Amino acid sequence: MNYKDLYHEGIDILMSVGVAEAQLDARLLLEHICHTDRSYLLAHGEERVSDDLTDQYRSMIRERARRVPLQYITGTQEFMGKEFIVNEKVLIPRQDTECLVEEVLRYVEDGARVLDLCTGSGCIIISIMLYKNAITGVACDLSDQALDVARKNARDHGVIDQLDLVHCDLFDGIQGTFDVIVSNPPYIPTSIIDSLEPEVKDCEPRMALDGSADGYAFYRRIAKEAGRYLKIDGMLFLEIGFDQGTIVSDLLEEQGFADVRIIRDLSGNDRVIVARHADHL
Repeated sequence: MNYKDLYHEGIDILMSVGVAEAQLDARLLLEHICHTDRSYLLAHGEERVSDDLTDQYRSMIRERARRVPLQYITGTQEFMGKEFIVNEKVLIPRQDTECLVEEVLRYVEDGARVLDLCTGSGCIIISIMLYKNAITGVACDLSDQALDVARKNARDHGVIDQLDLVHCDLFDGIQGTFDVIVSNPPYIPTSIIDSLEPEVKDCEPRMALDGSADGYAFYRRIAKEAGRYLKIDGMLFLEIGFDQGTIVSDLLEEQGFADVRIIRDLSGNDRVIVARHADHL
């Protein structure tokens, strides 16, 4: 079978089960398994694909047809222009979260000490380390398996010596103070999760999604405890759901945080909250 026919076979299978971006996913899987790119596939559509690669491609298409996310099949996801390892033990990095990292990069200075809560794949703090000089810090997560992924990513990107990985529940076990605390915590209300796409509700780790009954459990804890771990005038950066800005802002202001601001993403939705640790906390 040639590239063109195999590609269209993949499209037909994915479309038959309602995969939203069947053409894109079929192409990306073919590029991945054949270690090539779109331009090559377009120019060599009639070229024969080996039986071994055909079998591997069909196996991946079957996985995708079961609604396993593309990123878990390929084992990688691009984030902030870098490639990160991902598996079913970590949340897949989203483009929305790049807004969080970009906002941190606007404030953080070279040599700063950063704490990343609920680190997952480690993509947030590792990206900060890659785009700023001499950053050191701590990344924590309640999942040992997530920390294994973060450790691999830190090693692959050459920042493992700058980063301590800690197995803990938010601030439990964290020592010292930081110039920046950043987090993309679980924030989806429990009752909403089962209405999400199969790729999310059935495949991504629920503990990385579930923000309790109202979605604010982690924000309450962070607002209450973060001041003890931030230096004076240190900055707190949180990713939020599109409708959570007002309540999270109020939680932070009630705990004495100053200069609380809501940042919108490229779609115009509330996405990030920035707050400063005032000296009266």
